[in-house]
Amino acid sequence: MDTKLLLLIIDGVPWRNWRSLFGNLEGWVDTGEAQVWKIRAPLPSTSASCYASIHTGVVPATHGSTGNHDVFRIAMPDIFSEIRKAGGTTGAVTHSYWSEFFNRAPFDPVRDIEYDEPDSDSINHGRFHTMEGYWHANQMTPSDADLFATLTMLTERFGINYGILHTCTLDSMGHRFKHDCPEMDGSCFALDAQLAPYIRRWRDAGYEIIVTADHGQSDRGHHGGRGEDQQDAALYYFGPAKGPDPDTLLHLTQIAPTVLSRLGAPVPDTMKEPVFLT
Repeated sequence: MDTKLLLLIIDGVPWRNWRSLFGNLEGWVDTGEAQVWKIRAPLPSTSASCYASIHTGVVPATHGSTGNHDVFRIAMPDIFSEIRKAGGTTGAVTHSYWSEFFNRAPFDPVRDIEYDEPDSDSINHGRFHTMEGYWHANQMTPSDADLFATLTMLTERFGINYGILHTCTLDSMGHRFKHDCPEMDGSCFALDAQLAPYIRRWRDAGYEIIVTADHGQSDRGHHGGRGEDQQDAALYYFGPAKGPDPDTLLHLTQIAPTVLSRLGAPVPDTMKEPVFLT
């Protein structure tokens, strides 16, 4: 497997915040180094359900996770499993739900918070966080800068073909402060600034990059239901492939087959959505 790709999931950022508050990402769109589209989450637009949809390419009604209370080892093809079958190496720097969905459940923090398993048929190199004790007044989120550095360490130490990073900072800020406020403006600005140097570093190392969200969030700090504010986010792509017309609405379930296609791995029959990068 010669191609390398990183998928960054910035949890809970609505379309309008992407396009107005992420100056570095938007600057690369202006220069032509990045392409951007609107992408829509399935229903329910709940975090865990969307995580499972991102990696399986099917809606929650098919993979079975109905929300954050419903996390289990999913018994169907996903990005990790198909890349491993094709001979690639995988890494993840994410919330522990991803480990439970795609490696083993229940999550044991002593066993699973960090592991390197070269022979795994799913995630080879995992670095996870739980947000244990989270509530609105105590976010319990790791520093985004630390997560970006950790993913970079996996790319440089292990030469992973595919890596996913997931951070809940902005989702948590939205739940706490809502979206039309100085706190959210500053938080989006800070994450964009922390991410920017790594975008260049990863591109220089030969990685294609997708930056997107699992879902949006309403002005009241809510998601889970229907509506453009709760479901719609942006998807930015850095790389040589060409995407559809900029006005095309993508769907979250297109990410899995598209990632596999970019990496040259076969797309399983369960992933029926069209690839959007060619």
